[in-house]
Amino acid sequence: MTCRMFEDKQHASLYQKYRFDPPDELKELILQYLEKKKGKPHQLAVDLGCGTGQNSRSLTPYFQQVVGIDVSESQVEEARAVPGFPNLSYRVGTAENLPFPDGSVDLLTAASAAHWFDTEGFIKEAVRVLKPHGCLALFGYGDNMKMHHESCGDQLNNIYEEVKQILLPYTSTRVTGANSKLKDLFEAIPFPDKERIEIIPIKLQLSIKNVTGFIQTFSMYQAYLRADPNAATALLEKTASRILDELKVSSTEAKVDFIMEYFCVLACKPE
Repeated sequence: MTCRMFEDKQHASLYQKYRFDPPDELKELILQYLEKKKGKPHQLAVDLGCGTGQNSRSLTPYFQQVVGIDVSESQVEEARAVPGFPNLSYRVGTAENLPFPDGSVDLLTAASAAHWFDTEGFIKEAVRVLKPHGCLALFGYGDNMKMHHESCGDQLNNIYEEVKQILLPYTSTRVTGANSKLKDLFEAIPFPDKERIEIIPIKLQLSIKNVTGFIQTFSMYQAYLRADPNAATALLEKTASRILDELKVSSTEAKVDFIMEYFCVLACKPE
């Protein structure tokens, strides 16, 4: 069964505010793969573990219908609150029990979510619901994130590494699935036509406020917050203060380069 880690309303609100849309480079990679393997029409895309809908919304220009599914009612409520996407709908549900007929889905995606799924149950459903030549696209990012600003890259990265070490005892074993870039899940996919791209470097510009907000969305930070609210809150405040000192600025709206390594698993169902 899919893990239930993101159901708190405040956590869902943080997701909507601080989680990023998938980078354009990754979206293009997935759409080109689908075009090459299946071609048009692109009727139905299903986004599993959709959270607050960032990935679901990004798919709407390319499909007649997009459905986002998440186990968390709070996450789905936040996603539904974003207006302006008439061909997008959301459902509360799991990746292991999909409400679609056999052979009805063109693209099945999961953004930073597949490591939470039960591999056997999810793959069984993916095989069932995908059309012939329908595609699977599972992606996310590892924990090898870097910050840089002019000459203080090393100092900023040391700050982030210290945060990681503090959160390490609160890290779910499922997160290692993301940090291993879905290696085990990739190997379990029964389709002969599949590939795993391990490093897709992406550079963003984030404000200090957004960096600490992003950290708040981590499942391990939320576990730390539940265990010791005062220490968790102090960690964020200290982290922001240290970054401000390194940048020699006074506003958390100041920006840093935030470098991430995405990965992507692509697979195509045979005829």
